[in-house]
Amino acid sequence: MTDSVTPTRRIAQVGGPLLPAADVDTAVGAFLRTSPPTLRWDVDFSFDWAQADAGRLTEGERSAVQFITIIEDHLPGYFALYEQNFPVDDSVDRETYIHNRELYHFTVRWAQEEDTHARALARYQLSAGLAERDALWDSLAEEGRKQFQLPHDEAVQFFTYPLVQEKATQIYYQHLRQAVGDPLLKEILARLSKDEARHFSFFADMVRLYLERYGDAVVDPIREVIAEFRMPLADTIRGYWRWALKIADTARYDHTEAYDHLVKVVNRAVDARSDKVDELISFVTACRQLQTSPL
Repeated sequence: MTDSVTPTRRIAQVGGPLLPAADVDTAVGAFLRTSPPTLRWDVDFSFDWAQADAGRLTEGERSAVQFITIIEDHLPGYFALYEQNFPVDDSVDRETYIHNRELYHFTVRWAQEEDTHARALARYQLSAGLAERDALWDSLAEEGRKQFQLPHDEAVQFFTYPLVQEKATQIYYQHLRQAVGDPLLKEILARLSKDEARHFSFFADMVRLYLERYGDAVVDPIREVIAEFRMPLADTIRGYWRWALKIADTARYDHTEAYDHLVKVVNRAVDARSDKVDELISFVTACRQLQTSPL
């Protein structure tokens, strides 16, 4: 007996193979166990906001804080992308629903943590005197209302893209933390970079599981992500590249640093490398060596 499913609304759904729900559950469980309640942090109670001091920051560091606040604050757009492509409703069959429901255990926690990042950075701007509340809200709304999209349609690509993006963001937060002069901002950036490292680990687990299960069938979609990779909002923030160059001068930032970590994931996942896997590694390595854009 099969399910009779009548979609109630039009939903964009990913193509390509899906992992078995049991594999997703394994990756999600591993991620959730990396953040026990005793280690979680909170915007309202984990920091002494009275100590925020923008006077300790250079102009470039102030600009970097404003930039990353916009990136983190676009969380509703990022989360919507996964809701649309991995729906948990009657627009999918029962097996797909089970897969998507297990993935949702991650995405809802991930979204909560990323939203906490946005709140922490906005709170810092207000507490440090970098922005007034209404002006900050207006500036975040200007960018937040724009739709976030990825030029991909296979499931594995929705894990490969954030694998690179989360690792690149973690690396930048680490570099920025070393540069800034405000101890409170250093503390905030340390919290953020640790979270991004955990998020990267989840996406790395998912890509590894895809490679172990499907091998060469997912190599081309992974390669496509690298070939077309751009950091979030690169196509929507006005003056993005000029701003990106400015904050790269403040703290060294090259998103291709994250490619090394993708290569490590591929090597861990594949026991006997095929020609396609070798070509993927060569391509990613070449991109790492040739791309010089800062973001």
